[in-house]
Amino acid sequence: MRSILLSCLWLLASAALAAPLPVPRAPDVGARGYILEDFHSGRVLAEKAADERMEPASITKLMAAYVIFKELAAGSLNLDDEVTVSERAWRMPGSRMFIEVGKKVPVRDLLKGMIIQSGNDATVALAQHVAGSEATFAEYMNRYARELGLAGSHFTNATGLPDPNHYMTARDIAKLARALIREFPEYYAWYSEKSFTWNGITQQNRNRLLWRDPSVDGIKTGHTESAGYCLVTSAEREGMRLISVVLGTASEEARANASQALLNYGFRFFETHRLYDAGTRLTEARVWKGEREQLPLGLAETLYITIPRGRYKDLDATMQLPGRLVAPVTEGTPYGSVQIRLDGELVAEAPLVALESIGEGSLWQRLRDEALLYVEDW
Repeated sequence: MRSILLSCLWLLASAALAAPLPVPRAPDVGARGYILEDFHSGRVLAEKAADERMEPASITKLMAAYVIFKELAAGSLNLDDEVTVSERAWRMPGSRMFIEVGKKVPVRDLLKGMIIQSGNDATVALAQHVAGSEATFAEYMNRYARELGLAGSHFTNATGLPDPNHYMTARDIAKLARALIREFPEYYAWYSEKSFTWNGITQQNRNRLLWRDPSVDGIKTGHTESAGYCLVTSAEREGMRLISVVLGTASEEARANASQALLNYGFRFFETHRLYDAGTRLTEARVWKGEREQLPLGLAETLYITIPRGRYKDLDATMQLPGRLVAPVTEGTPYGSVQIRLDGELVAEAPLVALESIGEGSLWQRLRDEALLYVEDW
């Protein structure tokens, strides 16, 4: 009897040890606002005042870079194009690349001066070259902000110098960072460079985490007296990429420490999995009156999910299939959904779409299926 009791106690203790621990609360970092989210799934792991409009300072230059990268992708701008430095660009206050008025500087070098050195002079020179004036360039920035769904952002300049009508939210900054990394990986690599030399002057990247954490590969610092010290960071460990945004800290050290604490928390307690690839056949649906009877269904976009670490085996996937489908069917049209649950809670859902088109069948196929449907409904 005693041995049986001891065995039961051992089994209970083993089960308790094997059970995953609950995820603790995120660290309380000293910032006006912050957000931590997974790059692939978009799941928010921690946040504070993430939808409050705040002054972004030089983090603004992420949007300036996004506009310029779009111009490069469209072919209306080339990295080797030379930009004549205006007096206004040369006179810009704050962080500088130290370009000289009247000189011609390649777009490639100005971009590095903006990204690595956070040069206000380089940023204005690029803005004027692309749009004619910085004010017009800000209109470009606002247009792309609307396209990206940055509802809490508005820009009046390209550099982030203080203006009451110039603001972003932590959530918008994270969304912009995800778009920049996803759409322009070839240019994103510049955000990991630790220094850049121009005109005989070498300046270091102000992102201290590039030296402190080898998993960090960007992205941008910001500081003004009114905005405080800000930092948007991206790091990748074992295929999992996180983005943190920290706004309004008290010092360079504080913004680095706050960002590091959030990243460590996310990597320690969560994991991201790639569940289903876009375009992969997940199931089939019966199609009536069509040239074929079986319609392959899958996802239009790859589905990632971020969950507490150690809980992957507890996921439950189900598919909600459509009712009666009658041809014609157009490729890409949604029919049903795939749902992912953890402990009964819906944690992810994505629409199932037709992976191919199915046209109407022959007269014989349509008449045959009409008769079968009649019998089925009887």
